[in-house]
Amino acid sequence: MRGGFVLARAHNRVEAEKDPTAHAERLALSEAGRASGYERLVGATVYSTVEPCFMCAGAILLARPARLVFGARDPRFGACGSLADLPRDGRLNHRLEVVEGIRAAECAGLLREFFRARRGGRLRVRGGRR
Repeated sequence: MRGGFVLARAHNRVEAEKDPTAHAERLALSEAGRASGYERLVGATVYSTVEPCFMCAGAILLARPARLVFGARDPRFGACGSLADLPRDGRLNHRLEVVEGIRAAECAGLLREFFRARRGGRLRVRGGRR
C-alpha cells in the first residue's frame, strides 16, 4: 500500500504453480512493481499475514518499502524477528520499520485453517502423522 492505494494483493501459489518461490509476498512485490511502473516501492507498506521467510524478507528489502506489517510470527522460517531480523540488520544498506502482532490471533487462525485444509482435515501430531 502506498499513498492510501493498494498496489497489489497475492496469496501463496507454491503448489498451484509448482514453484517454490511463489510465496504471497514475492508475488505481491512483483505485481506492485508492475502496477507502479518502478521496481522500488519507496514509501510503501507491505502487509503479510505471517512473518516473511528469508527469501521474502530479502525481496522486501530489495523493493525498499518504508514499513512491513505482519500478524503472526513464524518460529520455523521467520526472518523478521524469529530466526533472524533482516529488515533491521545494521549490516545491510536498507532497513525498514517492522510492526508485528497486528491481529496475531486471527492471522494464526487463518494459517491453521489453511494447513488443516491442505492436509485434508487430518491433524498432524509431532513425531508422526495421524
